[in-house]
Amino acid sequence: MSVEPTKPFPHLQRNLVAILRGVAPHEAVDIAKAIFEAGIEAIEVPLNSPDPFRSIEAIVNALPETALVGAGTVLSAQQVDDLARAGGKLLVSPNIDADVMARAKNHAMVTMPGVFTPTEAFRALALGASALKFFPASALGPKGISAICAVLPAGTIVGAVGGVSDADFADFARIGVKTFGLGSSLYKPGMTAAEVGNKAIAAAAAWDAACS
Repeated sequence: MSVEPTKPFPHLQRNLVAILRGVAPHEAVDIAKAIFEAGIEAIEVPLNSPDPFRSIEAIVNALPETALVGAGTVLSAQQVDDLARAGGKLLVSPNIDADVMARAKNHAMVTMPGVFTPTEAFRALALGASALKFFPASALGPKGISAICAVLPAGTIVGAVGGVSDADFADFARIGVKTFGLGSSLYKPGMTAAEVGNKAIAAAAAWDAACS
């Protein structure tokens, strides 16, 4: 049976997602603006951050409509509804949950569920995933992800997340993976907006060199 993604990944200048795990509402907008201005247009606030929906709503209101803002570590359908109320359009999860995926589809969200095996990858696609988040990508490495990609439908968007930094872009790009989630290599709690912005500029430049 042929399995195809049911919704295209939105056009972004760069397929990079900034993961702001631990960001607090009082700093979220300044950090998000610095990242967006550096050329990274997708921003994820994991739900195990302080008051995450408040941060998400503030970021959504502060950035242009072209920004793709949402939540990570989404584990329940209720959280999907909360994300929609905050204005989020991007849903990232560490796993595949049918209820979460169905609710996200109802809200027309871009979804990136976490997968690690071919079985999980095909299940995620069957549930309508916009893209696959191979996590932790550092454990699979380019060779492992390449082997799984060989059996996936043409056009499947594959992202490498977890233990990945801009230093890894070229290795993954050689196997056709050009979508990345950047967590601690881009942002850690306590960093200033200027510090994060500088890292985002470097990451955008590295993506351009390896993937454009």
